[in-house]
Amino acid sequence: MLDAEGNDVPTGEPGLVYMRMGSSTFDYHQDEEKTRASRARGMFTVGDIGYLDADGYLYLYLYLYLYLYLCDRESDMIISGGVNIYPAEIEAELSGHPAVDDVAVFGIPHEEWGEEIKAVVQPAAGAEPGPALTAGLLAYLSERVAKFKLPRTIDYVPELPRDPNGKLYKRRLRDPYWAGRDRAI
Repeated sequence: MLDAEGNDVPTGEPGLVYMRMGSSTFDYHQDEEKTRASRARGMFTVGDIGYLDADGYLYLYLYLYLYLYLCDRESDMIISGGVNIYPAEIEAELSGHPAVDDVAVFGIPHEEWGEEIKAVVQPAAGAEPGPALTAGLLAYLSERVAKFKLPRTIDYVPELPRDPNGKLYKRRLRDPYWAGRDRAI
């Protein structure tokens, strides 16, 4: 795990996950800048954030394997009031609610904090979108995550945009909120 400057991060603290592929390398198609930005100290990252467990060492056939906990993608991280918030944690908790079929969480602009948390929910069959469902979801979530991780607003859609393989097109949900703005905090 490395920080943004390419330094090792302490055990238990989130950082960018870097890997080696033996002697193999890769380039992002027609994007030299992204390729350069993804490399540090002879390793590469695809933007995943994670941390190592203090007891996370397992030696097997002379290879060192580490227990790795993935938090989220760096590009999806929300920075609100200087605090890093990982949407995957909030999505995982909301997806456990019986009224939720699918969910996406991302940051939208906030003048004072930089970003605020927005949730977009695809309600389960029979769940009625509206203020009562929002209150119920926030109450459910407040028992599972810290208060600063609660979405400020929840929108409802009949279906979240996904590709044929099931990958969520989070950008299609997030981009309208950022139209005409820089994402830099």
